[in-house]
Amino acid sequence: MTQLTGQPPTEDDVVHLTVPADGGYLGVLRTATAGLAARLQFALDEIEDLRIAVDEACAMLLTIATRNAELECRFAVTEDALTVEVTVPTVRGAALPSESSFAWKVLTALTTAASAQAVDGRATISLLTRRASGY
Repeated sequence: MTQLTGQPPTEDDVVHLTVPADGGYLGVLRTATAGLAARLQFALDEIEDLRIAVDEACAMLLTIATRNAELECRFAVTEDALTVEVTVPTVRGAALPSESSFAWKVLTALTTAASAQAVDGRATISLLTRRASGY
């Protein structure tokens, strides 16, 4: 999968979390997102925007996840950006929300860049957020 950052992170700068594909576990991913964004010295409003975006991306994927699936989340940390990739196995014939949907508008409003793909029975949403300059 291509990184949105354009900068390959070192292996030490990648965090993988896997949780059951159940809304009750999204708090774990929101907390990890906030912690990693704080490590990059994101402003508080940037951290909250990214937490909301990760929550929205996960909610989109949970609606098309297979029964008893696991939600895989990959955080790639670079000097000034955090890329979050959330992946889940999908039910047959599942489709990601269109880019004109409200959910997708939320993702693009809260992040620097967002993309989605569905390949071989798995759907992935990638979010890139760059830290505002001046830090």
